[in-house]
Amino acid sequence: MDFTQIKETCLYVQNLDRTREFYEGVLGLKVISHQNQRHIFFRLGTSVLLCFISEATRNETVLPPHYAEGKQHIAFEVAPGDYESVKRTMIERGVTITHEQEWRPLVNSFYFEDPDGHVLEIVPAGMWD
Repeated sequence: MDFTQIKETCLYVQNLDRTREFYEGVLGLKVISHQNQRHIFFRLGTSVLLCFISEATRNETVLPPHYAEGKQHIAFEVAPGDYESVKRTMIERGVTITHEQEWRPLVNSFYFEDPDGHVLEIVPAGMWD
């Protein structure tokens, strides 16, 4: 099999309005679907971030049930030359950076949390090359 990418990534959240304020308002992601009391989906390049209310999908009857609890982790990729400006913008928008990691010389990433406590990370393109 020759998979080309992970198309969807999923987080489970408690409040869709709060999630929208953060991911759209602070991070600037585009909303592509919103169903009250169930989900809000965001576009990121060719990928989609799915944010579900866990209880709504835990009891799913049409699709396979799915849910999660606790802190989840995802990373967002930026162009290497944009890393520092993205970090500054996040700080200016009130995001608290919880950790910055040097993976190798000149390759850093930084971590922060969303309103549900999920651990998010900004990584430069090429970090895994």
